[in-house]
Amino acid sequence: MLKLVDGIVELYKKVATSIPPDIEEALRNTLKLENPDSNAYKALEIILENIKLARKEGRPICQDTGIPIFSVKLPSGLVQRDIKEIILEATTLAIKKVPLRANNIDIINDLPIDSDKDSGMPIINFSEHERQSLIVDLMLKGAGCENAGRMYKLPDMSLNAQRDLDGIRRCVIDAVIQIQGKACPPYTIAVAVGGSRDQVTALSKKLLFNKINTINPSPTLAKLEETLLADINSLNIGTAGLSGAVTAFKVIIGAQKRHPASFFVDVSFACWANRRGRLIWS
Repeated sequence: MLKLVDGIVELYKKVATSIPPDIEEALRNTLKLENPDSNAYKALEIILENIKLARKEGRPICQDTGIPIFSVKLPSGLVQRDIKEIILEATTLAIKKVPLRANNIDIINDLPIDSDKDSGMPIINFSEHERQSLIVDLMLKGAGCENAGRMYKLPDMSLNAQRDLDGIRRCVIDAVIQIQGKACPPYTIAVAVGGSRDQVTALSKKLLFNKINTINPSPTLAKLEETLLADINSLNIGTAGLSGAVTAFKVIIGAQKRHPASFFVDVSFACWANRRGRLIWS
């Protein structure tokens, strides 16, 4: 399993230093939509140059190397505990080798954890599948966009939001208006709807692994995604909150069954550096 440790360290390096192709393409398309004399255009030029340099020099794209979030698909025969230990070991190595910023603070004394003992704080979600390969997806989620997330319980009279699609739309718009440009737009926005708080928070993060050209299998939700994206981009928040044509690249909506008494909406944000990648281990 030593090679798997090395493979996950390399996955960390790839995700920290190289933006996914779909996100980079979206940034370049956004540049074409902005006025060349605008601050948003200049910010996008800097962002794209930063991406180029980070990839060339093998350095992290952002000084906040984020919270590691893993989605692991296990074939039969592998044990969750063993894979978790490998991920923790790889995280400790990656902090030193990539390097990743030592983000962990002891909640009691409010001091950084000793780097020699720091195994990071990865969130690891497991599922099983029938393929022979182990599939490890990693997202590095910055604290700025993590702090921007919002949860709503419908109905919400302050938003005049009922338990329906328009109520969901009002929640998402409110979340974007509240954060404005604080979480480094253009955003990828994931929206999860369901009947318990833990379900929707887990699902909204999981949806951020989707490529932004993914088509929602539900025609109703796909239409709501399009409507919301148009509404959000009409707010003129723009790149880095400097105003502009594009505030979000994509809105992704997922829905789960709910209890008759509960209707939760969780909104998660990824900043323009939506850092994610995959390792397939046979």
